[in-house]
Amino acid sequence: MKPAVTVAVLAASFLMSACAQFDRTALPASASTDDDAICRKQGEPGSQPYVACRRDRDVGAARASSGAGVERAHKNLAEDMLNGR
Repeated sequence: MKPAVTVAVLAASFLMSACAQFDRTALPASASTDDDAICRKQGEPGSQPYVACRRDRDVGAARASSGAGVERAHKNLAEDMLNGR
């Protein structure tokens, strides 16, 4: 009986460690940058180069975060498979 309990505990700890290693909340590299400081190098706030820089960075950030939709779709598919739908 003792070896079976040991195997069960090892299997449970292995499965739990795999869940703990999955990091969903990692921020993209672009989220940690200061857009205002970067765009001020292009020009003063309100100037055409500054506005273009902010617009380009906003579009880039929106495209980078589109991976969230893929992750959500994958999560929904996994839940559907677990629930037998």
